[in-house]
Amino acid sequence: MKNKITMDYITYSEKLNYLLEMIEKEQLLSLKQASEKFDCSERTIRRMINMLREQGYQIKYSRKNMIYFIEKSKRTKFGLSSM
Repeated sequence: MKNKITMDYITYSEKLNYLLEMIEKEQLLSLKQASEKFDCSERTIRRMINMLREQGYQIKYSRKNMIYFIEKSKRTKFGLSSM
């Protein structure tokens, strides 16, 4: 399989970093595709995503677009009041 990542060649930490990079670049379309790319179960991918969430990443899943993404923080504009 093309571009398959095997557990034997990279560490779990490296896999987490690569998974995060894929999510940031919106290249991860589904659990199935990720599990095929990483050569592991969909449950393992869920665990990896949950671990990234525990590290503070706001990872969300869009059912409409079928993609994982990192939620951008909503920035509010604060105006200066005149005194």
